[in-house]
Amino acid sequence: MKKLFQNLFYVFVATALVTIAPYLITFEKGQGIERGLFEYGIFAILLIYVSLKGRFLARNRKLFIIAIYFLLIIISYLDLQTILIVKKWQVGFYGFIPFVSCILALVLLKDVIGVSIKQANVVLFISFFVHFVVVRIYPEQPLFQFSLPLYLNQQNQSIDRSHLTEEFRTRYNVIDSVSITKHYVDTTRSNVVVLVESWGVPMDSAKFNEELALFEGFLKERGVHFRIFSRTRTAEREDLLDSVWCDSIGRCDSLFMPIRFARAGFKTSFFFGDDSLKQRRYKYIRNMGFETVNWSDSAVGDKEIAMRIDSLLHEAQVNQFIAWTTRDTRFPISDDALETEKFYYEKLFGTLRIVAGLARKYPNVRFIVQGDHEPILAPLEFQGRFYRRWVPFVVLN
Repeated sequence: MKKLFQNLFYVFVATALVTIAPYLITFEKGQGIERGLFEYGIFAILLIYVSLKGRFLARNRKLFIIAIYFLLIIISYLDLQTILIVKKWQVGFYGFIPFVSCILALVLLKDVIGVSIKQANVVLFISFFVHFVVVRIYPEQPLFQFSLPLYLNQQNQSIDRSHLTEEFRTRYNVIDSVSITKHYVDTTRSNVVVLVESWGVPMDSAKFNEELALFEGFLKERGVHFRIFSRTRTAEREDLLDSVWCDSIGRCDSLFMPIRFARAGFKTSFFFGDDSLKQRRYKYIRNMGFETVNWSDSAVGDKEIAMRIDSLLHEAQVNQFIAWTTRDTRFPISDDALETEKFYYEKLFGTLRIVAGLARKYPNVRFIVQGDHEPILAPLEFQGRFYRRWVPFVVLN
């Protein structure tokens, strides 16, 4: 049994080598491509390789290894193409990556034997099951990558999701910046900064107008802005960053808005309806300078959090600076695109109505509402209905 686990360890290492190589070599700041740690097709082929290679005679074994090598190259090349299409890069010398990484993987497994076909099938089944369990618990980092469906999905996309149309830019305020909050906060009154989970810009303009219509009557500004990173924890930092400066020797420091508003006599609070372990908020939220942070051991809906903020605003004796990250639209919702669309918009409109209700009740409070990222963890078919990296924002009152 110990030998089996050792052999499987080498297979996992070889799979990781082929999977991660194209991602690391093409990496650039802010690319934000969701990827699994192991490519499932590569993993399956390498398991078959170590299971069957000892059964062939010398001549046939060479043909078998060549066949395995080309299968590995095909899947690895599709994986590479998926990355390059997203980044809109030409293949160029990157085309050599699959050839080199696949050779290294086979060399690494040269002396690995002792895995039977039956054991390989059991491992593949367990791995597949574990992947879907893990992705439910920690959706930000899938265990396995499935390159073929991702590649086919990209080939079927005829619409450019990365660039807004000229018509869209004409109708809405488009800001090519990650920072919105600091441009619209009002230092003379209370402010509530709301970060809506997975609120992206739908390519269906009618749907987008339907969302914005919820704020009619007290909508001061509307538009979209660009996120470099599709991460909630990054959006929280970006939206609350006040200023950054560097000294003469290149050492940099930053100031977050809760600290600036606290110095001005504001009471500062942060709200999130779940455990502080989510996104590891316990590591950075308090360091932003909030006087009080409000989260819970179990999930709390947006409606209940809004009631807490309502109570705080109602009883406030001093100006408030409140930041709230919603959670009702948190993914995963469903593996089916149609079901995801139904439940996503039900949850999203519910959250937006709750925020609109608060803003309507407190006309003297400035509300800045924006998305953290588009629905990146949704089924691919549903993801394709949103602009990539663009999120809405509205300024109320």
